[in-house]
Amino acid sequence: MSAAAPAAAHDPHRLGHHGAGPHPGDHGPSPKRIIVGYGFWIFLLSDFVLFSGFFAAYAVLAGATAGGPSGRQLFDLHSVAIETACLLLSSYTCGMASLAVAARSQLWTQLSLIATGLFGLGFLGFEIKEFVGLIEQGDGPQRSAFLSSFFTLVGCHGLHISVGLLWLGTNMAQIFTKGFTGNMIRRFMCFSLFWHALDIIWIAIFTVVYLIGDGR
Repeated sequence: MSAAAPAAAHDPHRLGHHGAGPHPGDHGPSPKRIIVGYGFWIFLLSDFVLFSGFFAAYAVLAGATAGGPSGRQLFDLHSVAIETACLLLSSYTCGMASLAVAARSQLWTQLSLIATGLFGLGFLGFEIKEFVGLIEQGDGPQRSAFLSSFFTLVGCHGLHISVGLLWLGTNMAQIFTKGFTGNMIRRFMCFSLFWHALDIIWIAIFTVVYLIGDGR
C-alpha cells in the first residue's frame, strides 16, 4: 500500500490536500472576469436590499394620505406606460450592445449604446415631468407620508438611472478610444448588469406603485 493511501483514508475529502493528484488550488486564482462579475453581483444584491427597504416603507405608508390625494387620483397611467416602454426598449438595446461587444463591432456597439442612452433619457424626462407636475400642484413629498414614500422610492430609482447614463457615456468614450480590451469588456459587463437590474426594479415599481396603487 502506498504512503498516500493511509492519508486518503483519514482525509477522504482531501481537506488537507495530502497525497498526489490535483486539487482545487492547483489551478491558481479564478479569471479576472469571474472575480469582477462576482464582486459586482454582491454590489447589486446590496442595492436590491436598499430598494427592498423602500418597497417595505411604501407598502406600510401607501394608505397614509393624511386626507390628501391617493395614487388613483394622482397617477397618469398613460404617461407611465410610455415611460416604462422607454426603459424596456433601453434594456433591449443594451442587450444588442452586448452582442456587438462580443462581435467586437465598434459601429454597432456605439449605435446600440446611443439608443440605450436616448431611451434612458426619455424615461428620465417623463419621471422628472411627473415629479414637477406633482410638486407644482401642491402634492410634493411633504404633503403626506404616502407621497414621501412615493418620492423616495421612485426618486431613488431615477437617481440610479441618472448615474447609469453617466456611466454609459463614459463607457462609450472609453470603448471608442481604447477599443475592446479586457478591462473595457469587463466594465461594459458591469454596466450591462447594472442597467438590466434597474429594469427589473422598475417593473416591480410599476406593478406595486402604479398598477396596484392606482386601483383601477
